[in-house]
Amino acid sequence: MTALRPKIQQKLDALAARAAELLALSADPKVLERPERLAALHKELGQATPIVTRYRDWQRLQQELADTEALAAGADREMAELAAAELPALRARVQPAIDGLVDSLLAEGSDDRRDCIVEIRAGTGGEEAALFARDLCTLYQRFATRMGWTFEPIDSTPAEQGGFKEIVFALRGTQVFAAMQFESGGHRVQRVPETEAKGRVHTSAATVAVLAEAEEVEVNLRPEDLRVDTFRASGAGGQHVNKTESAVRITHVPTGTVVACQEERSQLKNRQRAMTLLRSRIYDAQKRAADAARAAERKEQVGTGDRSDRIRTYNFPQDRMTDHRLNRNFALAQVMEGKLEPVVQALQADARERRIEAL
Repeated sequence: MTALRPKIQQKLDALAARAAELLALSADPKVLERPERLAALHKELGQATPIVTRYRDWQRLQQELADTEALAAGADREMAELAAAELPALRARVQPAIDGLVDSLLAEGSDDRRDCIVEIRAGTGGEEAALFARDLCTLYQRFATRMGWTFEPIDSTPAEQGGFKEIVFALRGTQVFAAMQFESGGHRVQRVPETEAKGRVHTSAATVAVLAEAEEVEVNLRPEDLRVDTFRASGAGGQHVNKTESAVRITHVPTGTVVACQEERSQLKNRQRAMTLLRSRIYDAQKRAADAARAAERKEQVGTGDRSDRIRTYNFPQDRMTDHRLNRNFALAQVMEGKLEPVVQALQADARERRIEAL
């Protein structure tokens, strides 16, 4: 793509016109008398300005390139030679400028820069599914280490043989949700369980939900809408689990959403993490409802994002991980070591093209 697609050009023109309108409104004496209205205008203008600035830079580059090409084709031989010498460098700036502009436009209103909360639940397969849930958790923890992110446990329900029926944790760092959002869905594993005496391959499953972490100001949780219960933590933890009611369960009464956290010794820290999880779940539900409404309006939806969809198969006998959205195989041993970068990059490139088409 060496030129802006018409629909993207139209969207950028509309955004530039809106920025100019906002700038004029912010100087209107009537608006200046309404602080809340002025703050809203400044917020919208602040979001639009970086994209509009890039668009103006792109327009200047286009004009400079057109002028230089005209000189290179002109009758003045000396000027033509000078212009021709400048053309390769100018043309080399075109594609990066387009990519940067499109990425800025796609990032508008996205959750890419957010931290995230990951929920892994064992599916069909009993204890083997619980062990697979544990392995997925380890995979993401290794990936987080490679990316320089922090891993914060929130809640877990251990299984009898060392796996997890459910485990919830937060990942924090740079562009966390941009990479992790593609992990939402059904993960299937094919391997010989440790308890299988006859060496038969079993198929088990786990589901992964990745929630963009919501800011406190984005989800208003009123104290009167919350029911907070404390209880003793369960599982490994020594004497602490029996003596202290540090675990916290919070119910959001209007939506019936229930979250819990028992990973910290401090009840306060557990409550803070539970509130973070609660805000993120409600934010995710609101975002999905808005996405569904927009899809209904345009009578089509590009990818349901349904978490029941099977997105991957981990085939241990064949050392192969298949991502069904890409219809592509990856080396399973490397993936299980947390080397997810090639998978993430391929999914991001695929999503980018679909998002461009959807603009």
